[in-house]
Amino acid sequence: MVHYRNPLIVAGCVPEYEGQILICRRAIEPRLGFWTVPAGFMENGETMQQAAARESREEALADVQIESLLSVVHVLHANQVHVFFRARLLEPSFGPAPESSEVRLVPFADIPWDELAFLSTEYTLRRYLEDRAAGRDTHHFTEVQRRRS
Repeated sequence: MVHYRNPLIVAGCVPEYEGQILICRRAIEPRLGFWTVPAGFMENGETMQQAAARESREEALADVQIESLLSVVHVLHANQVHVFFRARLLEPSFGPAPESSEVRLVPFADIPWDELAFLSTEYTLRRYLEDRAAGRDTHHFTEVQRRRS
């Protein structure tokens, strides 16, 4: 019998509403208590876009419209690939769910950079803001190393 250990796909999005970004404070490990955007493991039978939208509902009780590809982050030490999309929060209706202790809209200037859970989230948010300021809609690729505690 052959057993393959393949990387897992994490799908997420950066939901924007009227110049603010929806973020979630993690209520679970890893990185309990830190902030992230809605994201989680892709399930069989769904596209990456469907997974990103589902994660927004599961983690933030938020309905989003998934838009263009934003970033692909190779997290080699965790055997994961994180894929993020731009998204539009359809209405300002959201709240914490079992995986989030707090959910809020934050202006771009108030993103809690020092309290972000994952390097992939930081990379993605920085590219999002750069692209938005430049008026471009492009995608980015990188790999990240393990975060120092």
